Amino acid sequence: MAISIAHLGPPGTYTEAAAIACLDWLKQETGQDAILCPYLSIGQTLEAVASKEVQLAVVPIENSIEGSVTMTLDNLWQLDGLRIQRALVMPIFHALLSRAKDWDTIRVVYSHPQALAQCQKWLDKFLPKAQPIALNSTTEALQYLDGDSTIAAISSQRAAQLHHLPILTCPINDYPDNCTRFLLLGLEPSPGGGYTSLAFSTGANQPGALVTPLQIFAQRNINLSRIESRPTKRSLGEYFFFIDLEADARADSMQSALAELTNHTETLKIFGSYDVLPI
Repeated sequence: MAISIAHLGPPGTYTEAAAIACLDWLKQETGQDAILCPYLSIGQTLEAVASKEVQLAVVPIENSIEGSVTMTLDNLWQLDGLRIQRALVMPIFHALLSRAKDWDTIRVVYSHPQALAQCQKWLDKFLPKAQPIALNSTTEALQYLDGDSTIAAISSQRAAQLHHLPILTCPINDYPDNCTRFLLLGLEPSPGGGYTSLAFSTGANQPGALVTPLQIFAQRNINLSRIESRPTKRSLGEYFFFIDLEADARADSMQSALAELTNHTETLKIFGSYDVLPI
C-alpha cells in the first residue's frame, strides 16, 4: 500500500515540490510508493497526520528572509504526537504570473503571506499601485488569472507550467539567496540524527525562567541553533519556546539535559531527532 503524504495545495505550491522530493527519497530508501494529498491550509495538513487520515505531512517551518512560519509552529504546539522524520532545505524562486499585457494594468497581486513578504521591495518598486492580497497558498488564485488581466499572482515556475499561465518575470524575490526549510512529519518515532527540535513553556513569568532551561544545554556544550517564542494563546505575555539543537536526543548528554529540563518547564514537547535530506 502506498504511503500518503499531506501537503499544502493546490498543485504547484513550493510545499508540493518539497513533498515530491520526500516522495522520491522514500522510494529510493524503502522502495515504497507514495501518493500526495493536497490540503487547503498548513493547519489542515498537520491535523490530517494527527488524526491518522494520512501517514506523513510536509510543511514549511522557516524561510531565510521572513523567518519562522508561525502557523506551523502553533500547530506543532497544539497538536499531540507529531514527530519529525526528516528536514529538507529548498531554494525558492518566485515568479510573477499574469495574463496582463502591460504591467501598469495590474491592480491586485495574490499569494501566500510569506511569498508577498519575500517580494515586498520588488512589488513596491515595479507594481506600486497593485494591492497585495494574502491567500492560503501561492497557487490558490491561479484559477482566476485567465478571466481577469488586471490581477497577478506570485507563484512558482512549476505552477505556471501546470496551469498554462505566462510568467511575466522571474525571479522577483528581494534577496537571491531565498531558501525555505521544510519538515517531514509523522506519528512514528523519529529516526534520530544530527538535529533535535523541541518546544516548552515555563509557566512562570519571573526572572530566569527562560535562562535556566537554556543553561542546561550550554553547560553540556550542546549548541542551540535556533529559538523562537510564540504566544500560548492562554493569556497576554505567556509564551512557549521552540528550539533547535545540534545534537541527537539519544546521546547521553542530551538524555541528561532533557531529564533536567522537565524539572524547569511546565510543558515539554520533544519532536524528535532527524537529519537533513540533500536536495
